[in-house]
Amino acid sequence: MTHRCYHMLRTVSVIVCLCLGAAIAGAKPSAKVGGYLFAHMMKKDYGRLYYSVSKDGLHWTLLNNGKRVHKDYRGHPDIMRGHDRRYYLLGNPPEKGDVRIWVSSDLVTWTHLRDFVPDMSDFRGYEGPGPWHGAPKLFFDETTKTYLLTWHFSNAQKLKEKPENYWSGMKTFYVTSKDLVTFSKARRLLSFDMATIDVIVRKDGPTYYAIIKDERYPSNDWTTGKTIRICSAPSLTGPYFGLSGPVTPNFREASTLIPRPVGKGWYLYYEQYPGVSYGCSTAASLEGPWYELYVKDYEVTPNARHGCMLAVTQDQYDVIVAAYGKKK
Repeated sequence: MTHRCYHMLRTVSVIVCLCLGAAIAGAKPSAKVGGYLFAHMMKKDYGRLYYSVSKDGLHWTLLNNGKRVHKDYRGHPDIMRGHDRRYYLLGNPPEKGDVRIWVSSDLVTWTHLRDFVPDMSDFRGYEGPGPWHGAPKLFFDETTKTYLLTWHFSNAQKLKEKPENYWSGMKTFYVTSKDLVTFSKARRLLSFDMATIDVIVRKDGPTYYAIIKDERYPSNDWTTGKTIRICSAPSLTGPYFGLSGPVTPNFREASTLIPRPVGKGWYLYYEQYPGVSYGCSTAASLEGPWYELYVKDYEVTPNARHGCMLAVTQDQYDVIVAAYGKKK
């Protein structure tokens, strides 16, 4: 029996946190999904923070009259509810290249908590902090009360005449923390030889799942290049194996996962880059099988780019909409 068969997915609870966590982001374990928040950037305003909301997880409305919701934020937004029931937002100050951590109790008012640079001393030859610091993602594991912070760095040169050389060297790293104050040294998350970016980790039942972008360039020899794939592990830091085939077409990235609002199953969103549109696939379990939704069955905010989606309670949804209003 294979590892993936052994760990067949248990029934999914709709209280799972989807942007970065193991419980519904922003809800107590007993709370019901009242709506969804999409924290994202825009095609013409890269690295800035915008909000869209949805009641059904399929049809999204831009908030704040199409304006930024935080004047100081920069980065690829990723939000997770943490050990103290507050929300943590990851970003990057481009002038420094650090991972910047923001904190909020209501998803409306964000306070700068601290900046963090991971210890990469065991991985010489990989790039140091850059403008976006490898698009960091955060997951809080309720079982072990541990944060997993992931990002991607490359050990390959940037070549103007061959830009894929740089991306072909991408690997996914992580640190762990109990409090987002002290952190472990950096480690490799995945043992695969292929390049990977945009990795998010989720847990369902006893199994941890890493949803990754296969960053190799597609060819007859590597048809899975630039697709989203899924692997699993028995523990937070792995080992991850049982890598699936593609669950998206080629040239997709920046995946984000939410539970369906009613019943068992998931919506997996991903960007067709550069900034063309979002696609959505669905499955009854993270084991699949996955299929694409018909494009007229969902509607993502036009020109939205990299971000994360998360389930919220009705009260939280009302607070967010009251603070920012829907675009007129």
